[in-house]
Amino acid sequence: MPKGKHKGKHRVFTNPEQLAEEQKREEREREWRQKRGEESESESGSGSGSESDSSSEEEQKQQAAKPKGPAVSVENPNRVQQRNKKLSQLNVEEKAPQQLSRREREAIEKEKARQHYQKLHAQGKTAEAQADLARLAIIRKQREEAAKKREEEKKAKEAAKEAGRSKR
Repeated sequence: MPKGKHKGKHRVFTNPEQLAEEQKREEREREWRQKRGEESESESGSGSGSESDSSSEEEQKQQAAKPKGPAVSVENPNRVQQRNKKLSQLNVEEKAPQQLSRREREAIEKEKARQHYQKLHAQGKTAEAQADLARLAIIRKQREEAAKKREEEKKAKEAAKEAGRSKR
């Protein structure tokens, strides 16, 4: 069998909501046409044609509403209908303690431990947080020293420039 060819065709079904919208739109257009027709007929002086149109439309609607074939309703005796539960029954079921599996318990404990560690880390009470703070303090000192050094070099350059200008 050649590649890409299938025995059946792709079928597209129309959405029931789209069908309902189309029917409503057609009904509105039909009413609009009918009103336009009545206005033009009333201006000419005869209005009997619109009455026969509306009665024939009603007959068509009645015929379309009647299902074709015998009117016998067949129900499946094996079908189990869902019974609605009362709210009080649902609450009783929810109150019963649920047994968690080992994996679920471990996952919950792990998450609690992670959150606890993050809280302590934010407060600076963990070893990692203390090491980070010490590193930050060292970096701050180095940056302050570098800034002081740059200031001194800048002042020295300015003093050298002034000394050079005064010699001229």
